[in-house]
Amino acid sequence: MSTDFKLSCVLFDLDGTLVDTAPDLISCLNRALQIHGFNTVSPESVKPFISFGAAAMIKQSLTSSDELLKANILETMLTHYQNNIAEHTVFFNGMTETLAAIEMQGLKWGVVTNKRERFTNPLMKALKLTERAACIVSGDTTTNAKPHPEPMLAACKQAAVNPLECVYIGDAKHDITAGKTVQMKTGVALYGYINPSDAPETWGADALIESPQHISNWITSLSCH
Repeated sequence: MSTDFKLSCVLFDLDGTLVDTAPDLISCLNRALQIHGFNTVSPESVKPFISFGAAAMIKQSLTSSDELLKANILETMLTHYQNNIAEHTVFFNGMTETLAAIEMQGLKWGVVTNKRERFTNPLMKALKLTERAACIVSGDTTTNAKPHPEPMLAACKQAAVNPLECVYIGDAKHDITAGKTVQMKTGVALYGYINPSDAPETWGADALIESPQHISNWITSLSCH
């Protein structure tokens, strides 16, 4: 680690990193599948695909190659999700304490997600996080989504921080790529929606994070350098 690293802001991916949205997303997927005459799927079979969006979850759930059918199921799923945005969504165990610890240290924190604003903003509001976050950047806030660096730079601009003074924590390879491109320190949320075929240790992150509690330890160690 560089001895002159100054930490100003901790940035999080949303789904699978800051909060556990899987119960709501999978519930809405299964509701949509049933409405269109298909069997429901097990949470385990689709959870690793959440980081890649609802369309990827649907593709994983169907053997059909009918693109119009998939589009119709997607629309049904997203409408249900928008209307039930935080019915079962919870913070990962230890995350509320981690956010409080970040704030107590006088650090800023924010969210950079590929989730669209129509879902991100109501979810952040439902979890009472909107006023606390220094920045909220969604997949359609900027022209390009992660792994493109544009959302990362937009977040820094919103939070009025330098990317070199930020860490970014996410549970997908595109999160780490996006953070590294703008020279942020990066951490993989191993407790998130990692696909069994993934190899997070090869993504080039600065830390592999086992739990939200580990985040506090990691950023404390960074701040001490």
